[in-house]
Amino acid sequence: MKRIDITKEALKVVEELKEKYGELIFHQSGGCCDGSAPMIFEKEDMYLDESDILLGELGGVNFYMNKDQFEYWKHTHLTVDITKGRGASFSLEIPLGLRFLIHSRLFTDEENNALGNY
Repeated sequence: MKRIDITKEALKVVEELKEKYGELIFHQSGGCCDGSAPMIFEKEDMYLDESDILLGELGGVNFYMNKDQFEYWKHTHLTVDITKGRGASFSLEIPLGLRFLIHSRLFTDEENNALGNY
């Protein structure tokens, strides 16, 4: 059971960014506006602490979420996607005229039980 997935289109962008920048990291902070979108950074540019939770890995890139945000989203399956448009963040896809976004769906009762969400 996975908490997070990525679309084929978004994965292509991740692969392109990995070729250009090397090791990367996804982070979902839960802030307002573009801060609520998943952002991708060079691994050494992102400081993680005890408030960050590893949700999974997408194309060889770890995806972390702030634990406060996770409390709101722990009952949802997340899919990272890509769309045209420029966000207002420092995420590496922005100069490409693209931005990552999240699609979500609620887990079923069976999935919630398997993940220990209850």
